[in-house]
Amino acid sequence: MTDMSKQKALIITYYWPPAGGPGVQRWLKFVKYLPEFNIEPVVYCPENPNYPIRDESLIAEIPKDITILKQPIIEPYGLASLFSKGKSKKISSGVIPKVKKQSFVEKAMLFIRGNFFIPDARKNWISPSVAFLTQYINEHHIETIITTGPPHSLHLIGLQLKASLNLSWFADFRDPWTTIGYHKDLKLTASSKAKHLKLERDVLNTADHIIVTSHHTKNEFQTKTKQPITVITNGYDTHQIRVEAKDEKFTLSHIGSLLSERNPLVLWETLSELVEENKAFSEAFRLQLIGVVSDDVIESIHQKGLRHHVDVVGYVSHEEAIKYQMKSQLLLLIEIDSEVTKAIIAGKVFEYLTSETPILAIGPKDADVAKIITSTNTGTYFNYHEKSKLKAQLLSYFEAYQNKTLKVNAVGLQSYSRKALTEKLAGLIKSRKN
Repeated sequence: MTDMSKQKALIITYYWPPAGGPGVQRWLKFVKYLPEFNIEPVVYCPENPNYPIRDESLIAEIPKDITILKQPIIEPYGLASLFSKGKSKKISSGVIPKVKKQSFVEKAMLFIRGNFFIPDARKNWISPSVAFLTQYINEHHIETIITTGPPHSLHLIGLQLKASLNLSWFADFRDPWTTIGYHKDLKLTASSKAKHLKLERDVLNTADHIIVTSHHTKNEFQTKTKQPITVITNGYDTHQIRVEAKDEKFTLSHIGSLLSERNPLVLWETLSELVEENKAFSEAFRLQLIGVVSDDVIESIHQKGLRHHVDVVGYVSHEEAIKYQMKSQLLLLIEIDSEVTKAIIAGKVFEYLTSETPILAIGPKDADVAKIITSTNTGTYFNYHEKSKLKAQLLSYFEAYQNKTLKVNAVGLQSYSRKALTEKLAGLIKSRKN
């Protein structure tokens, strides 16, 4: 039953269970806790989405008493799959092959995706969504809307609704827009780049409030808009999952997608040297890759002589992913070595923090995630040019594993709990009530 005393917030999202992957977790958890802060969430999502990754187990986490609105969506990936189902699914999940290895079909699909579907492949959902939601908002007295992207086409739904209705609009950016790493792979023409920049500028300067997941993104957006910007990171939620014991092997596990450019050769080289130089390490070491992995990454690992030390598990449910985190001896976090990835804080980071498993992270210097790992005392962070330090730390971790003293003494995690983060969001919503 609807509580008329609660303020309503309409959340416009593409990713919703049974979508898998980190994109769905953020708003699934916000929706779970918003009612505790006297805000009634109403979710709007596609009726027939083409999710590249699905996790049916997440359906059970949807609160029973919330309103979920669904409307049909027409996506080009369905048509593309008629020509190349495997390639279209990989591209839609973000796994883009290196330029030298792209087939003619892949090159054509990337060009079409980048230049004919601006800002993204869900653009055809904008107009029907605006028509449907305009009527719903008026009939149900909605005062607040929240759009979350990517896909950033959802922000264009908010842009049009804001232009015609008296409401407060929050634009939530889980990732940056025009500076996101994969933009350069979309073969954008000068005209297409200009269109993206204009749309981004329109959204940033029209939304009443911008929400971002990292301080680097906030700093970037502050050069593009004077609208208020708040950092609300992703976080962790409580769960009842338990494991009997840690792995017997010295397992270094990566949970999540490993795209073609997220391929730390310095790590594979270091591990290869340790396997060659240390017999005990070679006998105990296992590299576990849980999630979608690019063929380029697997090839690089094999080339470094680690073929017999790697297990490619593939995608697993969210619950299984948490079990892998808790059972592993070390958790691997990898980010592409570039300026634009300093803002990326993967959603899994916060579950890593609470897994009671040390984190070994590699990424660009001065990244936001490095500060989180360091301040919470949950692991070590290296840039791509610190091979000797990386090797020494791996040996230190291995010696602790041998002595059965490998553990984490985490501090300051409460601020990253989903409930605490939702309280921050609720405060923003209430402060902008018309």
